[in-house]
Amino acid sequence: MAFGLYFHVPFCTVRCGYCDFNTYTATELGEGATRESYVSTALAELASVPQRTVDTVFVGGGTPTQLPASDLVRFLDGVREHCGLASNAEVTTEANPDSVTPESLAILREGGFTRISFGMQSAVPHVLSILDRTHNPANVPKAVAWAREAGFEQVSVDLIYGSPGESISDWQRTIDAALELEPDHISAYALIVEDGTAFARKVRRGEVVMPSDDETSDKYLMADEAFEAAGLGWYELSNWAKPGAECRHNIGYWNGSQWWGIGPGAHSFMDGRRWWNVKHPAAYAQRLAAGESPAADGETPTSEERHLERVMLGIRMREGIEASLLNHVEQQLSAGLLESSPGSDPVRVRLTREGRLLADLVTRNVT
Repeated sequence: MAFGLYFHVPFCTVRCGYCDFNTYTATELGEGATRESYVSTALAELASVPQRTVDTVFVGGGTPTQLPASDLVRFLDGVREHCGLASNAEVTTEANPDSVTPESLAILREGGFTRISFGMQSAVPHVLSILDRTHNPANVPKAVAWAREAGFEQVSVDLIYGSPGESISDWQRTIDAALELEPDHISAYALIVEDGTAFARKVRRGEVVMPSDDETSDKYLMADEAFEAAGLGWYELSNWAKPGAECRHNIGYWNGSQWWGIGPGAHSFMDGRRWWNVKHPAAYAQRLAAGESPAADGETPTSEERHLERVMLGIRMREGIEASLLNHVEQQLSAGLLESSPGSDPVRVRLTREGRLLADLVTRNVT
């Protein structure tokens, strides 16, 4: 079974109002959680990871490229030395288009990073403003070109649709701009209002109005049709890729593989048990400096919980899920929400395009 390693870098220049990830600006962090010391702290946790070959590494955040490229390479070198990297390992970092240079990308590629995912989100300035994104959209093509010149094997862009004030033509403009980059992979997520965020407070006060479900569905269909026509097939509900460019690390999550998460707030799943680290970077650093585990808590899911997770994640995949794991399959087939996966044995079913729009409902109906 594949083994993945996730490295969480919690630093951001600005905290976006819609984001509920475990991220911090420099002014929110105390002593012991500086950017300068962060990789050394993370390497201390890496020393506790089982010494087994790592198939995929994913550096997420936050904005990993807020750290010097040499620091990210130093972490990857630590993985090589402690665990070992598979010969065909997929090594990804997320990046803000404004936080990279030709030189930093060359360092990352030479250091072993094979894949990069740029947070594009939108090509329309007023939509980026609503999302509190600070990058200049004109820098996205530059960053992608630099990554290609540096020799990255795969380049991905992340998009968000369904923002307040985003018109259909705005979203079409973003789709067109993303495809002009000729990426190997695109992730496109509907904006979700997460409790406790600044964005949620704006919605509650009526300062911004979310689009209707019908409009958001229309935008998903627009993206799916355009991406498929450009040779990017959907392989997971919100992800499209050229053949062979699917994100193997994320597929490991969806398929129930094992992974170890390093960093404050990072989650891990090993040998049937999951756990998560303390969230604040200062507390994380203090525990490791004291020779203590950074884990805050953990749990061992029951067989029923594991089954539910398998269905919830598996049904999102284009390859589908074994029909024998589901209830009321015939009803969903008749309703046109599920279809048989071609050539599968045992019989597998997957979401139809209409089913993808109602994935949560379908999941409830079959569990």
